[in-house]
Amino acid sequence: MAPQDMPEGVRRWFLAEVAKLWPVAGGSLSLRKGPCIRDRCSACESEEGHVSDVLYTRSQGQRDSLYVPDALARELAKAVANGRRLQALLGRGGTLPMRS
Repeated sequence: MAPQDMPEGVRRWFLAEVAKLWPVAGGSLSLRKGPCIRDRCSACESEEGHVSDVLYTRSQGQRDSLYVPDALARELAKAVANGRRLQALLGRGGTLPMRS
């Protein structure tokens, strides 16, 4: 159903719910542990490694990963959670009774 065909009450409800979900992102945020590029790094030599946040996404069947700086990790975690809420909302929108 195209947005212009939606009963006005459903349209207003849906848009209000979507507006609450900013910021929105897809994918999943995970902690990754791995070595760095420095020579003789004590953390890497002791196999402790380094922990960093990574955003994993899929595009055309390929999995991609993107390093996330610590300063952005909290906001991105919120965006990913909101992305999941948006997906649930989209699914729910298709089962709503159509009333104005």
